[in-house]
Amino acid sequence: MVDAKETAIPAAEAHPAGSHSDVADSTHHAARPEGRIYRGVNFAGKEFWYASPKIQLLMVALVCFLCPGMYNALQGLGGGGQLDPTVQDHASTALYSVFAVVAFFSGSFANKLGIRVTLGVGGIGYSLYSASLLCYTHTQNVGFVIFAGAFLGLCAGLLWTAQGAIMMSYPPEQSKGRYISWFWIIFNLGAVVGSLIPLGQNVSNNSGTVTDGTYVGFIVLMVVGAVLTLFLVDADKVIRDDGSKIILMKNPTWQSEFIGLWECISLSPWVVALFPMFFASNIFYTYQQNGLNLAGFNIRTRSLNNLLYWLAQIFGAVIFGYALDFPKLRRSMRAKISFGILFALTFIIWGGGYAWQRNQPPRSVSSEPSYEPNKTDWTDPAFIGPMFLYIFYGFYDSVWQTCIYWYMGALSNSGRRTANMAGFYKAFQSAGAAIFWRLDGLHVEYNTLFASTWGVCAGALLVAAPVIFLKIHDTTEIEEDLKFSDETVEDVVAPAALDEKHAHV
Repeated sequence: MVDAKETAIPAAEAHPAGSHSDVADSTHHAARPEGRIYRGVNFAGKEFWYASPKIQLLMVALVCFLCPGMYNALQGLGGGGQLDPTVQDHASTALYSVFAVVAFFSGSFANKLGIRVTLGVGGIGYSLYSASLLCYTHTQNVGFVIFAGAFLGLCAGLLWTAQGAIMMSYPPEQSKGRYISWFWIIFNLGAVVGSLIPLGQNVSNNSGTVTDGTYVGFIVLMVVGAVLTLFLVDADKVIRDDGSKIILMKNPTWQSEFIGLWECISLSPWVVALFPMFFASNIFYTYQQNGLNLAGFNIRTRSLNNLLYWLAQIFGAVIFGYALDFPKLRRSMRAKISFGILFALTFIIWGGGYAWQRNQPPRSVSSEPSYEPNKTDWTDPAFIGPMFLYIFYGFYDSVWQTCIYWYMGALSNSGRRTANMAGFYKAFQSAGAAIFWRLDGLHVEYNTLFASTWGVCAGALLVAAPVIFLKIHDTTEIEEDLKFSDETVEDVVAPAALDEKHAHV
């Protein structure tokens, strides 16, 4: 066990000259170019400008609040708000299958087309998916729902890759945990607000599907989110507080970006050890939403559970996001501690889940329409235990996602490399989700889904451990990140900070 005195370090030792943190900690106030997007506005004693990491992260978070946030609220009802989850299972399988393929290459698309265009295209598919479920309620058109799911997979692959690149490369190195938590708060507020829609619509509805008004509300909000992407700025225009810029390719071509995709793995082959953790990062939704929430509760109680689940995600993101930036511990030590806590939570929370799941009726019983009156209502005394279990599942999800993003951000500050990393993350995440939604579509027993989910999560952590313990260092050298770009130090570091650095050499 490392003594606490060894991990509390002075700033000079923690951020050696030439590191990103060294540049970020410089005390000068950088001059910004002319133009409205760089015009500062003082608020609460701090200066903000439109083309700053904070404002651009806020914009992306609002897009995700309105698009995937609302999608999460809809999915969280179990079965996409339908009584029979089969059509949602088929659509989700199509969605995540396409998502996995598109996301693997979407880092190249983001680096070539730019973050704003990639995010804009990515926002289109969400409203169509909600519309397809509304259509299905009245026409039973399964094909339209499956098509909408596949199209959403294409769009989501682009949107989440662009979002990941922004969240991991825009913030200064010492603030990435806080930026991740800010994003996760706003993003999950979308699911929270979205959960209030079906809860209000269905507060007196003890059975059946959600109302048409629920779907219409989701559609309108998702359209607004897609339009909001048009107001972002491109990554090459973003300037941090210290005057530094995002590391990109100055002259990207399709050839250079697909080569860069390969280089991201070939130059850092150990990154593949994170792939199982990527794979596991969305598989738990299948069991939690359908095996627990849909199978165990009536529609209005599922709506309440959904709200509590996403609220728990906000608390998890705040606690872990800020803890991961705790300045009195080395970054490498924070990585190790967070990993240990995540491993412990995997057995504590899922162990509690096992105690509940082993007493549930088989799927063949709980999925019958005649079983609906037997499902738990929030007025039942038996509701309290599984309610808290579902809350802890939401907390666990946000901890897993926050840690993964922070680990990837700790490995690189390059916009180009993090775009590729985000693409790999979403590709394997979607592949895992596609497989587990397909298992659900094949009506695999919920006990089997539970055990598979728990086992994959635990195994993924064991495989990822060497990367977390050996490859995350206290800072990342700028020169290391520039290996993945055609830019130089002079292109990305503010002149005043560069002069300050040279003065210390």
